[in-house]
Amino acid sequence: MAEIAYLQVQRACNQSCLFCSNPSNGRIVPFEEAVEHVEHYAKVGAPGIILTGGEPTQYPHLAKLVRFIKDKKIHCRIITNGSNTWDYDFLKSLTDAGLDCMHISLYSHKQETHDFLTHKKGSWECIVRSLENAGKLRLDTRINSVINKYNSDHLSQIPKWIVRDYPFVRHFSLNNLDPWMVRPEHRDTIPRFSEFELELHRWMDFIHSTGRTFRVERVPLCYMAGFEHCSTETRKIVKDEKRRIYFLDQRGMLIQDGFDREKAECCRQCSLESICAGVASMDIYYSAAELSPVFVPRNSIIQNILATAD
Repeated sequence: MAEIAYLQVQRACNQSCLFCSNPSNGRIVPFEEAVEHVEHYAKVGAPGIILTGGEPTQYPHLAKLVRFIKDKKIHCRIITNGSNTWDYDFLKSLTDAGLDCMHISLYSHKQETHDFLTHKKGSWECIVRSLENAGKLRLDTRINSVINKYNSDHLSQIPKWIVRDYPFVRHFSLNNLDPWMVRPEHRDTIPRFSEFELELHRWMDFIHSTGRTFRVERVPLCYMAGFEHCSTETRKIVKDEKRRIYFLDQRGMLIQDGFDREKAECCRQCSLESICAGVASMDIYYSAAELSPVFVPRNSIIQNILATAD
């Protein structure tokens, strides 16, 4: 889905994830203002809108907003921690309003690890019940995970559990941490590339073997061997796509049309340098010594990306 738009409907959450990049600030978008943003996105031709936060399912006008988006013939998704979608009637109210897709934030197949990372006991159980509800409602459901030090040794177990117990889930997203967005007191959550390299490949290999799709974000292409076409940033570079996001903070409306990241000296020799976004916080949280040039045909990766719609 090209140039999809994001809309933060509120910046309040009932969890306190250790690596949260959009922490609570108490702000909530009035429904009338949300409508204006949707109309703007419709005007610029956004094919889809993702409602996010904070936790969007706490937004009091969520079903009404979903219905308005669908009246505009726009694909509508939410990203949720499952804290309200565990309630069947609540989730059904969203699907009745026209919700097309739900992204669930899941950080481990282990209950104790997930609950530790969300700082909320019972959060894993809410996800289990949300997945059960999604299956009953036949709702397109996708899994979003964040790579961190506490799950880097078992990333591949997450999709294995999901595929086994919830086979209707067909897509997975894996985001590496944005070091600058992690709170100082939780910098221990930031992993090295070497700490998750093996599990990342196991994660990609397994999902690919099942015929499902996935995307990986904030990981340089030298760690994506064989799956370079599944890099979120590389796909945007090749397709020249933008990302429109409305933040409920000082950033306001942001149009992301590039990546403010760095590359090592060795990257100049890499055949994929022009389609790789690079690394955030080079030589602060990630070392240039962890990167290495690769010499694979760039055109075949580009053709693969252009041949797929999303």
